[in-house]
Amino acid sequence: MILYAIPTPLGGAPSDALPAPAIEQVKRIKDFAVENAKNARAFLGAIGMPVRELNIKVIGEDSELIAVLREGRDLGLLSEAGCPAIADPGAQLVEAAHREGFKVVPLIGPSSIVLALMASGLEGQRFAFCGYLPREAPERARRIRELEQRSKRESETEIFIETPYRNDALLAALMETCAPQTKLCVAADLTLATESVTTKTIQEWRRAKAAIGRRPAVFLLLAD
Repeated sequence: MILYAIPTPLGGAPSDALPAPAIEQVKRIKDFAVENAKNARAFLGAIGMPVRELNIKVIGEDSELIAVLREGRDLGLLSEAGCPAIADPGAQLVEAAHREGFKVVPLIGPSSIVLALMASGLEGQRFAFCGYLPREAPERARRIRELEQRSKRESETEIFIETPYRNDALLAALMETCAPQTKLCVAADLTLATESVTTKTIQEWRRAKAAIGRRPAVFLLLAD
């Protein structure tokens, strides 16, 4: 039996983000482990699946999701947007599948982290995803300095994300904390009509006095 890791759209219709073979594979699955049941039903319904006939369980609310594989059925893993188990729940389920000898198959689809790096123009040979930065200002500034120093030392792009309503606070902290020559890319609304990917030095960001707003965004930093 197989655990399928299924990417979901970052925005827009499933057919805009997932190739037809991936969608056809999803349609053959009847059991799903999901991050949010309502949104998962919307996604599955949008690709033409009979949602009421499916077995949909929320990750974290059901500790025995692996039982589906044990019972001889394939299982689909869905997160909210992008690739499951990457900055989203699901890694423990994938680990359990490997531990019990089940095959894990990742389907092709969008990853905001990879798309942002592709479009940033920053170092793509060495990079690290650092998740969310601390919420409190002193700890956030300390973490930014650490990442900037590591980026300079390792010639490595540091990638991180933030809750949309704190985007502008993070951008302000980056402009206040980082060196003028450090490069920063902000990739927002990826794959949507409102998509924007902007790479500038911190000095240029300060001059632009830009705001991101409450949009899903990925931040990428590279220190010279």
